[in-house]
Amino acid sequence: MSLRTWLRDRRLPATIVVLALLAGGAQLLLWWIEPQVKTTDFVGPPRSGYTLSNARVTEFNVEGVPSFHVQSPHVERREGDESLYFNSPTFQIPAKKPGIPDWDGNSLYGWTDRAGMLLKLQGPVHMHRPPYADQDAVDMQTSDVTAWPKENRMETAAPARIVQGPRTMSGVGMRANLTDNHMELLDESQGTFPPRKRKS
Repeated sequence: MSLRTWLRDRRLPATIVVLALLAGGAQLLLWWIEPQVKTTDFVGPPRSGYTLSNARVTEFNVEGVPSFHVQSPHVERREGDESLYFNSPTFQIPAKKPGIPDWDGNSLYGWTDRAGMLLKLQGPVHMHRPPYADQDAVDMQTSDVTAWPKENRMETAAPARIVQGPRTMSGVGMRANLTDNHMELLDESQGTFPPRKRKS
């Protein structure tokens, strides 16, 4: 039997073998001519675009009015998403109505997205609003707050305690609209509301 006859009788297996050899040769050629991948020795979190010490950051809304101020001894801006990370921040959330004082606060850590639409306050969070008109000062103690400063809204799933003069409220989970002075405790809510003294 000649080689030609043997190959003709085994045409399909021979074609498969030839195609496999061609594919293997093409792959070897590709590995040989393609450039080497650069290896990096950096191991760890993404590097900061920049860091600031003793920084003050102000975010503005679309009308050019400040939506919040943050001061921090250490601020990092990440290259990937341009978000800002704060250590031990103190912050002010301006009131959206005339005659109402700003909210002041502090937390252990903070984060805001590039647009300043979302603010996360991590660890223990304390907020305070001074008294005005006939309203007592307000003190709020909670943790791990998510806030939307341009909308003056915030929420947390953690326990929260609010004290306003002689009135106290506490619960687990809270939603608040700081412009309308509307706060909602979501679970295990308790409160003490002594009657107001009548003005003589």
